[in-house]
Amino acid sequence: MTIHRHFDSAEQAELFDVVTRISEKELAPVAADHEARADYPRHLVTRLGELGVIGLAFPQRWGGGGQSVAFFLQVVEELARGWLAVAESVHLQALTCRGLARHGKDELREAYLPAMLEGRLLGANCMSEAEAGSDLGAMTTAASPVDGGYRISGLKTWVSHAGAADVYLVYCRTGGAGPGGISCFLVEAGQEGVQVHPPFAKMGVCALPTAPVAFDGVRVPAARMVGGRNRGMLVAASVFDHGRLGIAACAVGLAQAALDHASDYAKQRRQFGSPIASFQGVAFLLADMATQIAAARALLLTTARLMDEGRPVSAEAAKCKLFATDTAMRVTTDAVQILGGSGYVRDHPTERWMREAKLLQIIEGTNQIQRATIAQSL
Repeated sequence: MTIHRHFDSAEQAELFDVVTRISEKELAPVAADHEARADYPRHLVTRLGELGVIGLAFPQRWGGGGQSVAFFLQVVEELARGWLAVAESVHLQALTCRGLARHGKDELREAYLPAMLEGRLLGANCMSEAEAGSDLGAMTTAASPVDGGYRISGLKTWVSHAGAADVYLVYCRTGGAGPGGISCFLVEAGQEGVQVHPPFAKMGVCALPTAPVAFDGVRVPAARMVGGRNRGMLVAASVFDHGRLGIAACAVGLAQAALDHASDYAKQRRQFGSPIASFQGVAFLLADMATQIAAARALLLTTARLMDEGRPVSAEAAKCKLFATDTAMRVTTDAVQILGGSGYVRDHPTERWMREAKLLQIIEGTNQIQRATIAQSL
């Protein structure tokens, strides 16, 4: 089906065509095998970094592309249409760079950002803990002052890129209780005291490693603090909206893949002498799927443009994440239904897409949290 894209230049259209070819020729054909083996495709993420995809929406002074957030999210969507794990990895890498780019000192940005934006250094955010998921103010990982820096101790969980990452942005307590006592530090993965636990055996997106990471008295120089002391939540807040929009883009791409596959199948599969796409029960399912995806894409693009204009988008970003991920869950479930028994087996990717869609309703703030954010804005 035709998808109407919005580009600001011929350069954007050309790069998007390259991304489309990579998504269709290099990502989609190998996704099932990597997912079955839980094998992280770092070489593909690095390749996309070398093409400038990770840094598209970052300033050129740090090695970024100086492009719009709206364009970057369309690229993430296209990657997710081929393979969600790679799209999410690109999104997570850009998200890790976001806090550093906005709040890091110049010497810290110069030392790490160019390599991170090019994909040569892989990053990860360490926010969540066992008792501090949506309630980040409850985190207990602490950074104690020592001569010339801090010593970090605690256990972070649900860390994406854990074990593959070269650097971690670690949020920990440097002050009193609540969100006002949190700071953020850049920690290199090879430092003494950093220990990655075995990865979680997830229901989906198995090729993207997610694991707890322990910090046992890890010493970091004061210069590695990102943002001010006890101002870590400001760093976190700068990535929340981007995080929600990135996951929404992943959801739209995943849903589009499911619609494309289900539509092709319905036109080829014949019952009672006719393609099942000609039956109203199937045709109306496909029509609803297409409409929901178009609405999610339009909401995402509108919100991205508001962000590019520098306008507040927290409530709108929550709406995007909520609507797009709920749409992905509905669309992938309906795709399985259209394929019937074939949709329930691994001969087709629909069952994997349905499992992957469930994750998107949870990460970057559960959809219940998104509803609370939206309600509060009213």
